[in-house]
Amino acid sequence: MMNDMHYLNLLSQSFPTIADAAKEIINLEAILNLPKGTEHFLADIHGENEAFEHVLKNASGNIKRKVSEIFGNSIRESEKKELCTLIYYPEQKLELIKAVENDIDDWYRITIHQLVKVCRDVSSKYTRSKVRKALPDEFSYIIEELLHERTDDQNKAAYVAVIVDSIISTRQADDFICAICNVIQRLSIDQLHILGDIYDRGPGAHIILDVMRRYNSWDIQWGNHDMLWMGAAAGNDACICNVLRLSLRYANLATLEEGYGINLVPLATFALDTYGSDPCEEFVPILLRPADIDEKTRQLTAKMHKAISIIQFKEEARIFHRHPEWQMEDRCLLEAIDPESQTCTIDGKSYPMKSCNFPTGFGELTPEEADLMQKLHHSFRVSEKLRKHIRTILSHGCMYNICNSNLLYHASIPLNDDGTLKNVEILGHQYQGKELMTYIGQLVRAAFENDTEPELKAYAKDYFLYLWCGKDSPLFDKSKMATFERYFLTDKETYKEEKGAYFRLRNNEDICDRILDAFGVKGQNRHIINGHVPVHASKGENPIKAGGRLMVIDGGFSEAYHSETGIAGYTLIYHSRGFQLVQHEPFTSKKDAILRGTDIKSTTQIVEMSAHRMLVADTDTGERLREQINDLKELLHAYRHGIIKEKRI
Repeated sequence: MMNDMHYLNLLSQSFPTIADAAKEIINLEAILNLPKGTEHFLADIHGENEAFEHVLKNASGNIKRKVSEIFGNSIRESEKKELCTLIYYPEQKLELIKAVENDIDDWYRITIHQLVKVCRDVSSKYTRSKVRKALPDEFSYIIEELLHERTDDQNKAAYVAVIVDSIISTRQADDFICAICNVIQRLSIDQLHILGDIYDRGPGAHIILDVMRRYNSWDIQWGNHDMLWMGAAAGNDACICNVLRLSLRYANLATLEEGYGINLVPLATFALDTYGSDPCEEFVPILLRPADIDEKTRQLTAKMHKAISIIQFKEEARIFHRHPEWQMEDRCLLEAIDPESQTCTIDGKSYPMKSCNFPTGFGELTPEEADLMQKLHHSFRVSEKLRKHIRTILSHGCMYNICNSNLLYHASIPLNDDGTLKNVEILGHQYQGKELMTYIGQLVRAAFENDTEPELKAYAKDYFLYLWCGKDSPLFDKSKMATFERYFLTDKETYKEEKGAYFRLRNNEDICDRILDAFGVKGQNRHIINGHVPVHASKGENPIKAGGRLMVIDGGFSEAYHSETGIAGYTLIYHSRGFQLVQHEPFTSKKDAILRGTDIKSTTQIVEMSAHRMLVADTDTGERLREQINDLKELLHAYRHGIIKEKRI
C-alpha cells in the first residue's frame, strides 16, 4: 500500500485535479478505439541506401496504393505517378516541374489540394495530438486547419481556398509542399523494424544510419554484419580486419573512407610493398558495379584484400587460442599449412593449396603487420561518426524484440537436433533461448561501458568475433565460416558450411511454437519474423514457413544477391487489417525515380488477414494504455475519497 500511495502521489504531479485525470482517461479510452498503426519490417539492407530510402519514402508501395484509392478514375494514371514521385522526392521534383509548367500557380493550387487529401487519409488513424507532433513547426497550424476542414462543406470551402491562395501568394508553396510530403511519408509508417544487417556489400551503410538518426520511431535487431562493425568500433582487431576484408572483397570503400574517414593509405602501402609481385588472383574483388573501378585500382584492391585477409587469420587465431572453451582452435588454418608440399591439413586430411605465397609467415604478426594494425586500430577508434552510428544502433536495438505477438530476431535461436533449446556456455554459465539472447545483449553493451570491470570488458570485446563466426552464435549458427578454404583450397568440399539445427527445423510449426513459448510470446496469431538467409524466390522457395508461424523476409536487398534470389528484397507490412508481404524488383536509381517517375515494382502477397479491423486496443500499446487507465482510475478514487488532495492552483 505504501508503494501504491507513493506511485499515486507521483501520478498526481502530472494530473493534479479530478478534471485532469478524468480528461486523460477519456483521451486514452478514445485512443484504444483507433485503428492499429502500420508496422513496417525490413531485413538485410546491406548498404543499399538508395533502395532503402525509396522503400521508406513509398512505404513499400503503401502510398501509391492510397493515391490510387483516393483518386480512382478522377485523375489519369500519369498524374497519379507524378503525384507519388512528388511525395517521395518533393524538392527535386519541384525543380523539374517549375522548369516546364506554364501556369505554376494553378499547378500549386491543384497539387496542394491533392496532397491535403492524401495527408488526411494517412493521418486518419492517429490522434490529433500525434499528428500535431509530426507536423513541422513553420506549417503546423496551416496543415492542421487544412486536414480538419473539408471543402465539401460550403461554409468552409472559401476559408480553405483562401488558405491555399495565401500559401501561393506569399511564395511559401514550395516549402509547404515539401513539408506536407514529408508528413505523408512519416505518417504512412507508424513503427519501423529493421531485422539486422545494415552494413557491408552496398556503398551507403553510413547514409542509411544518417537517415535513421533522424527517423521518428524505429528499432533494430542486430545482425551478424552489424555486430562485426560494432566489434570493430569496440577495438576488436579481428573484427576490424573482417570489416576491411569484406569492403575490399566487393571493392566497396565508400562507407570506410567517405563515411567514417578510415585511412587506408597505410594498408595500400603495406600491400604494395609485401605483395607487389603477387597477382593475388584469389583476391580479385567481386565487382557489383564494374564501371566504378579501373584495372590499376582493381589490382591494388586485390593486394590490399590479400594483405588484410592474412592479418585477419592471424588475429583470429590469437583470439581462438585465448579462448579454448570456444572450441575454435581448429580454425587456425594458417598454422596447418605445409609450405613445402603446399597443402593444408584439416581434420587429418591434406588438401592442395591454390597458391602458397605467404611472405609474412604463418604465425604471429610481423613487426610491419603489427605496425599497420596499430594504425588501422587507431583510425577506427577515433572515427567520431562511426562512434555516433554505433551508439545509435545500441540505443535502438538488441538481439531480439517482442512486439504485438511477433518475435523478431535476425538469424536463429540455437537448437539441439531434437528441436529443444540448446545450452550455450558463456563465461562458465549455460544459457538458452530468451536468457541467451538477453545475456548476449548485455555482454555487447558491456564492451562499450566505461564502468565495466576490465576482465569482463576484454572478454566482451573478444566475443564479437564469436558472434560473427562461432558455431553456437545466434547470428551465425553454422559449423564453420569457410573463408580461408574459399580463398586458398582447391577442393570445394571444404567450402561446405553445415547449418545449425534451427535452419533444418524452422519449417516445423511445433518447433516455432516451442521457441515462441520460450520467449513468452502470447496471442492466437503469433509469429517469428527474421531475415539473414536469402529466400531463393526464383527457385520457388516460400518466405512463409511453418504454416505461417515463421516469416523470413531476407529477399536479397543487396545487389550481390539479386542473381541468387531472383528478386531485390521483401518488406513486410502489418496494418490494421493484417499482414502483407511485398516482393520487390530491383530499384534502378534515385535519378530515374525523379526524372521518369520509376518506382520499385512490387508484388503484394496477402499473408494473413484479420476477421476484424485491429484497433490500438488489440496491440501492446493498448495493453499499456489500459494499465494507465486503471492507474488513473485509482487516482480518481483517491481524490474523491480524500486520500490525496487535489492540487488546485
